[in-house]
Amino acid sequence: MKKIMIIAECGHNANGSMKHMKLQINEAKKCGADIAKFQVYDIDKIMTPDNPVYMELKMCQLDKEELKELADYCEKIDIEFCASAFDPERVGWLEEVGVKRHKLASRSIYDAETIKAMEATGKPIIASLGMINEKQGIPSITNSEFLYCVAEYPAIITEEMFPKDFKFYAGFSDHTIGIKWTKEAVRRGATIIEKHFTLDQRLPGCDQAGSSDPKEFKEFIDWVRLYEKNG
Repeated sequence: MKKIMIIAECGHNANGSMKHMKLQINEAKKCGADIAKFQVYDIDKIMTPDNPVYMELKMCQLDKEELKELADYCEKIDIEFCASAFDPERVGWLEEVGVKRHKLASRSIYDAETIKAMEATGKPIIASLGMINEKQGIPSITNSEFLYCVAEYPAIITEEMFPKDFKFYAGFSDHTIGIKWTKEAVRRGATIIEKHFTLDQRLPGCDQAGSSDPKEFKEFIDWVRLYEKNG
């Protein structure tokens, strides 16, 4: 059975604190995650100041030096570093720190320039499809694997909307409350799980509720490794 790749999506749950982000990386490693993942963006390129989460995301915006510091820290403790780049310039930043793969966020699925920049690296691309619409369809992305995703925070998922199998989707990007649907995705054939991750769901921030804390995250990863063994 193919080893299931587990990504701890740390995102902006650290509220801009470098110390907190490093604690997230430590805990993701302890839980058994394969990858600690962040987001790198210019807030003014992706939303306007009247957006309700503008100030929260602006506070969490990483500059080039901070990105390198996180990548170096991941290397130091031996966990893969990854990030969603939201523009071509930041794809370049990730190339400078030597990422093994690129992650395309749901909101960037029709961002042709960012996709082109990722494709030009020749590295694997994992793309979330949470903001696909029927009219535009799914873009052709070289060397890519797709994740099922519902772009709500926290997401609400029902049996009727969840994939019956994961033959088209390689995996699942999950920000539901709990780990019910992450487990179900694995049972249905997902080989990549991206689960949003926080140190404490009581912390401020729009993504905390749909994120797993270390206890829940470790419970899920332990379950996955046992499932692989018995599968």
